[in-house]
Amino acid sequence: MTDYTVEFAGTGERITVSETDTILRRCIEEGIAQEYSCRVGMCLACSAKVLEGEVTQPAAHGLTDAEREEYALTCMARPQSDLVLDRGEYPPSIEEDADGVVEVAGDD
Repeated sequence: MTDYTVEFAGTGERITVSETDTILRRCIEEGIAQEYSCRVGMCLACSAKVLEGEVTQPAAHGLTDAEREEYALTCMARPQSDLVLDRGEYPPSIEEDADGVVEVAGDD
């Protein structure tokens, strides 16, 4: 089993995550305030942009194929290398309206 370092850009926070564990689970265990909701890869609340490194996330159903290349759903993502993630970046399939209400693109 291999462990990787996950760093959160701009915060100075770092955690060690096993290749068999999810990033969100380790955040919760370490007391890092990672946003989340559904924990099953659908709601996108736990999204983070992958600035460096690679993850595997076969159950990240809320992301498009293209988004899976640049974003991680931390509830599903398992590191495949050391990572740098930006928790302040969300995939383009999430659109925020003028009132601050987040809508998933394509939902009517």
